[in-house]
Formats: sequence, structure tokens, C-alpha cells
Amino acid sequence: MRAIRKVAVIGAGVMGAGIAAHIANAGVPVLLLDVSRDAAAAARQRLMTIEPPALMDEGAARLIETGGIDEDMARIAACDWIIEAIVEKPEVKRALYSRIAHHRAVGAAVSSNTSTIPLADLTRDAGAGFRRSFLITHFFNPPRYMRLLEIVTGPETDRDLVKDISRFADHHLGKSIVVCKDRPGFIANRLGCFWMQAAIATAFAQGVTVEEADAVLGKPFGIPKTGVFGLADLVGIDLLPHVNSSLAAALEADDLFHSVNVRLPMVDAMIAEGYTGRKGKGGFYRINRAEGKRKEAMDLATGAYHPVKPVALANPAGLMAEDSRLGRYARAVMVKTLGYAAGLLGDAADNVQSIDEAMRLGYNWTYGPFELIDRVGTATVRQLLAGEGLPVPAILKAPEFYRAGLVLAPSGGYVPVARPEGVLALADVKRTTAALLKNASASLWDVGDGVSCFELTTKMNTLDAAAFDLLTRSLDHVATHGRAMVIYSDAANFSAGVDLNWMMVPAKAGDWTAVEDLVRLGQVSLKRLKYAGVPVVAAVAGLALGGG
Repeated sequence: MRAIRKVAVIGAGVMGAGIAAHIANAGVPVLLLDVSRDAAAAARQRLMTIEPPALMDEGAARLIETGGIDEDMARIAACDWIIEAIVEKPEVKRALYSRIAHHRAVGAAVSSNTSTIPLADLTRDAGAGFRRSFLITHFFNPPRYMRLLEIVTGPETDRDLVKDISRFADHHLGKSIVVCKDRPGFIANRLGCFWMQAAIATAFAQGVTVEEADAVLGKPFGIPKTGVFGLADLVGIDLLPHVNSSLAAALEADDLFHSVNVRLPMVDAMIAEGYTGRKGKGGFYRINRAEGKRKEAMDLATGAYHPVKPVALANPAGLMAEDSRLGRYARAVMVKTLGYAAGLLGDAADNVQSIDEAMRLGYNWTYGPFELIDRVGTATVRQLLAGEGLPVPAILKAPEFYRAGLVLAPSGGYVPVARPEGVLALADVKRTTAALLKNASASLWDVGDGVSCFELTTKMNTLDAAAFDLLTRSLDHVATHGRAMVIYSDAANFSAGVDLNWMMVPAKAGDWTAVEDLVRLGQVSLKRLKYAGVPVVAAVAGLALGGG
């Protein structure tokens, strides 16, 4: 295994500085280079104040050295991994690589953080030794918080080097690795940009409002509540034309992306006037501070702003089948997106899981596109695609993509869902075993090697009398029959704390003795947990929203 003792990041923009910060968070020294020493130093200083925080603590900044590309390029010789994060222009990147090749240590890994440029274009002029050490490592913004790392390799890339970089990114940086083919946009941005462009262009064409589009393309499909227009504001509206034009230039003429990549005069005008989203004067949404921080949305027909209007969807789960204006919008966007995703199999990635994982981690979708196809029904998606005159990928002839812990393989059969090395999924345990202990609020599972998993199953994983009761019983069970216990669940929230409704019923009735009994139960259970005779670890995932 190749040790990664020091990393160089060349390019101190938002992404480069963010990557450097996260590597420093892992306790690894970083050399951050930019066009000048002053520019790199200023970028490091900005890391102290940006939101959300890029640094876990200010002490990590001491691990970031800065320098200028012209003055300090020779210092990369001390680095085991060199990450390029400069402007998205192949010719500029290739010129930089010739300088890196002159100074890097033999065997040092070199990677690009490009989001759209194929690896073959980047290494076109490079020597054989450089090509063996080169790969794409596409981080997502902000690097500290986004788990996805897309990796692209070339036919000559050293496979052991890829394993070492992947292991470091997994174990030290907390990234989930998705291997992509060397195709424009890789996976997440290829499909994500298609979805965003289809959603925005269709809203303009069909007269759907900003609020309606975000309500439709949010919760009903397991997509964050920002929807599409909120996401555009977040990433920067001015970024979208650049990414879209890069994809359009790289993709074949018959790619379906060209059908949604239409010019929108209103968007061009917004960018020209500085309405680029949250970083600008506003975007599709803005905060009107003159009206008491009132949130407003843009009228897509006139460009005027109005107070945000709540949108109530009568039947979110059945939206795709509705013969209504918003039902037609949902179908126009999501059927086209799901069909495009199915067409990426074998093109952007070799398997269903990689595409689903990229969208879950890169765009925070609850369900990947193939999981969404299963929820809608492959036969329904085929029928809707055909009805719109859109291509129907052959893979959609499959009855389903996932079934009881199995996933459709490229060969056509079903194989167990793959997990990364060292990862144990509670969902897999629950499919194949029965709970050791269980009540209405919690369960205890045997996860092997004498370790049990205590799982809360209440709404938002709140703690009530039944949960405290099972916690105590679980500790007794593990003390007698096991070696350790993990507290974990697959829910979005780790725990919202004590269920206040559990306390409110006796309180409202004035039964203070019952309230005292409930408080005592909680205290005894948590004290029992604190002084358990076996190791207990809380594997926190999602949000911890309260105390208790």
C-alpha cells in the first residue's frame, strides 16, 4: 500500500481550497498552490470564514501550506498525491501537467478534479509514465460534506495506484467511491445536468411556476426540498450554461441531452444582471429584506418577483398518473430523465448500482433513478417513453431492477447488492435474520462477531418508555450473550431526543407522579447505558436534532 503522507492541490478556487481543507481535516499536510502566493494565502484565510465551515477546527489550517505555481512548483516533489483543480479548459490543464511531470516524484499520483472533461482529452500529450499515474478524482462541492467521489481511470492507469487513492479517500476522507467510465460528465453531472435542464426548460415551456416545479420535483420523488430551481440558486445559475455547453460539445450529436439543452433568454438576462442565485442579487428565489426578509419567487414569464406561494399536491405518490397540469409536468421531466438514466447503463457506468449511488450521493436523491423506475414500474416507464416518441432502452424490458437484496446484473440475472469492503448494511441483516429483541419502539439485531445493533424505530427515532425499556433489556442481553453493542438505524435522523408527547399526556392531566416516573425511567436507562459492562458505540448517521 502506497502511503499518502502529503498532498498538493493546485488551484485555490472554491473547489481546490475546499479539497485542501478536507484533506487537512484528516490530519494530512497539504500544499495549496495558486496563480500567486498571495492568492493562495488569501484562499486559506477565506477557509476560516466560509459557511458551511470547510475546516473541522481552525487548527487544521496549520496543515495547509501555500505558494505560487510559478515560484513553488518544485515543492510538489515532496507530495504523494497531486490534485489539479484549475479552470475547466483542457489546453490549460495539459500545459499545467507538463510542468507537474517535470517536478513530481516518481510514482506520485496525479489527478484532476474535472467535472466534465474526458480523461483521454486530458492526457493526450502526456508521456507513458505520467499516464500510468494519472486518474480523475471528481469531488463534489462542498468537499467536506458531499460523500461522493467519482473516479475515472484510463487504460494505462496503474491499478494499484487507484486502489491506494481509493482506500485513502474512503478511510481518511470519508468518501464513497463510484467508478465511472471515461465519458463526458461521468455519471452524476451527466444525469443531474440533464434532469435540471429538462426541468427548467419544461417549466418555462409549460407555464409551471418556480414553486410548483420545486414542489413536484421534490418530496414526491425523494429529491431534496430545494427541487430544481432552488438547487440552481444554490450551485449558481451562471455555472449552468458553462457546464451544459461543455457537455454539449463533448456528447455525440444523437445524445438526448441536446433536446433539452435549449437557450432560455430569461436565464441569460438574469446572469447578465447579476441574478446568479444565492451568491448574487438573488435568483429564481430571493430574500426581500426591505419587506422583513420575505422569501420571493420569480415569475418565469415576466421576471418579476412575488411572495412565495405554498403548493399543495393532492396526491404526491400518484402524481405521475394524474391527468393534471402538474401531473403532465412531472411526466415530461421525470420520464425523460429516467429513460436517459437507463440509457447510461453501459455508457457512463457498467452497473445499475453505480448510477443509483452517484445520484444518491452527488445530488442527495433518496432513491437512485433505477430505484425510482422500480417504484413507477418498468412497464409504465416503457409505455410513457414510447408515448412521447422517446428512445426506450432495452434494459427497461427487465421486470424490475432490485428485489430482496438483489440487483439486476449486466448479464441479465440478479446478484447480491454489492457493499464496499468493510461495510455492513443493517438492511441486509434485517432481510436475512430475525430480531433478537423487539417492541413497538426499537429492535436489537445480531450483526455478527458478538456485536448487536440497537435500532430505534419510532418517528424521527425519538425515545419513549418502550424504547428505554428495550434499551435496558438489550444491554442485559449483550452483557450475557455478546461482546459489544452499536446504536444505529438507517433512518434519516439519528434521534430527535425524548418524545415530548410521551411526557405531555400525564403533564396535561396534572399527573406529576407519572411525569416523575417517566423522567426516572429515562435517567435510569441512560445511566445504565453510561455504565454498561460492554463497549457501546453510537454510529451517528443523519441528524441528531435534540437532547434527552
